[in-house]
Amino acid sequence: MNEKNDSHYFLIENYKPLREIVFEKLRDMIVNGDLRPGERLMEIKLAEMLGVSRTPIREAIRKLELEGLVVMLPRKGAYVADISKKEIMDVLEIRAALDKLAAGLATQRMTKTEKEELKKVLASFEKNFKLGNIEGMITDDIRLHDIIYIGAKNEKLQHIINNLREQITRFRIIYLKEIYRKNEKLLDEHREIVDAILSGDIEKAQKMAEEHIKNQEMELIKSLKF
Repeated sequence: MNEKNDSHYFLIENYKPLREIVFEKLRDMIVNGDLRPGERLMEIKLAEMLGVSRTPIREAIRKLELEGLVVMLPRKGAYVADISKKEIMDVLEIRAALDKLAAGLATQRMTKTEKEELKKVLASFEKNFKLGNIEGMITDDIRLHDIIYIGAKNEKLQHIINNLREQITRFRIIYLKEIYRKNEKLLDEHREIVDAILSGDIEKAQKMAEEHIKNQEMELIKSLKF
């Protein structure tokens, strides 16, 4: 199948309304970096790529604008929203606090099964890190932090972090794709967080979880040259 037919097949196989499927597909493309900050969204091109008419594309773009992932410029059209220094600082300041809280709670509440899963995901992250497999690292990074949030056993905390998921994932992907150069510090931070949780060291788990996100914030701002 060609790209258009692949996408068309993907759309047919889902039972959600077409406009919702198109919205989710475009949102994922923005979050994953396939559509980059500042890139113009051409309705005809996107419609051809996804094998749909321009109407669901137009509806999806409007919805993405409401989520802050797209900006509409008068007489110019729709563009993927740029990432500002303020946005990075706002989101990652919140995430640093949430991750610190989650790590502390998870250290006290995580089940044996969750701890075993955490060790497995860390091992997979280490393997993908050494291989330079960015996609694998992204998947493992998301899973590792999700296990910690689940292990915290606080549904309100999970709800708050889920509301920031798209923005966090967008920053995470940029961080790993743009900054990763076999930086051992990145691997060490994950090891220290997991080791602290598994050993029951609440204070260290909180400290390392917070530092990990603050370091990510500094590296992102430096990399994006604000």
